[in-house]
Amino acid sequence: MAGSAALATGGVLSSFTQDMKEKNTSGQLKGNINHSACRWCYGAIPLEQLCISAKEIGLVGIDLVGPKDWDMLKKYGLLSTMCNGAEISLSKGWNDKQYHDTLIKSYTEHIDLVSKAGFVNLFVASGNKGTIDDETGLKNCVEGLKQIVGLAEKKGVILQMELLNSKIDHKDYMCDRSAWGVELVKRIGSPNFKLLYDIYHMQIDEGDVIRTIRNHHESFGHYHTGGVPGRNEIDERQELYYPAIMKAIVATGYKGYVAQEFIPADADPIASLRKAIQICDI
Repeated sequence: MAGSAALATGGVLSSFTQDMKEKNTSGQLKGNINHSACRWCYGAIPLEQLCISAKEIGLVGIDLVGPKDWDMLKKYGLLSTMCNGAEISLSKGWNDKQYHDTLIKSYTEHIDLVSKAGFVNLFVASGNKGTIDDETGLKNCVEGLKQIVGLAEKKGVILQMELLNSKIDHKDYMCDRSAWGVELVKRIGSPNFKLLYDIYHMQIDEGDVIRTIRNHHESFGHYHTGGVPGRNEIDERQELYYPAIMKAIVATGYKGYVAQEFIPADADPIASLRKAIQICDI
């Protein structure tokens, strides 16, 4: 039985590797996915160099880039596919009313900046639980976010709250389950408030990724990747099969962005990024 399992696994990996080799020969992206990558994963690479590489690979933009670096992206015809800089931190967010005044002021300013720059998405964090229960956290988030979502609608900006795992990386983070996030989307009731569905994080905290995407895709406005476990390359060395996940996303009619958010472990981070794009370009 062990031998059969090994042979079966080997067959899957061989198929995976062969598929990547075939994609490598084409050099052309299919256009079904709007590809991006998160800036922080390539912090050792100067932004201009990263922009040049991103353009060569075929990315449409770079995620988690704030206002001070937007001109550099525009120089190379790239978008800030997920703008940030309005948040206080991941742990201090909308679920705690003591931060509302600061957040409302900051997001009011940043919504205007994002709109004027011609971008769309703006990052939002729930904050950590602390002594706040889930229901109170929902109510607090609704109370605060409803004070800025009207402006977001007027300016054409989509606020995107990220789902993060609380098991490994972000202990005590409140928006750590898709069900909680989907409920928040329903209560806010605006097309300009969505969830950033991070595949890596949700595989860790709840799994069942493809079913969740199929059932709740209306609430998801953006996607992040990452290899599980370890948050490294998304190839056969980790447990998620990203081609199937990307097919599920495309099947929902999604037209937004998919951003690579793995931490390159191999010697050449740009080669790892290029391979990840090929894996996801279904």
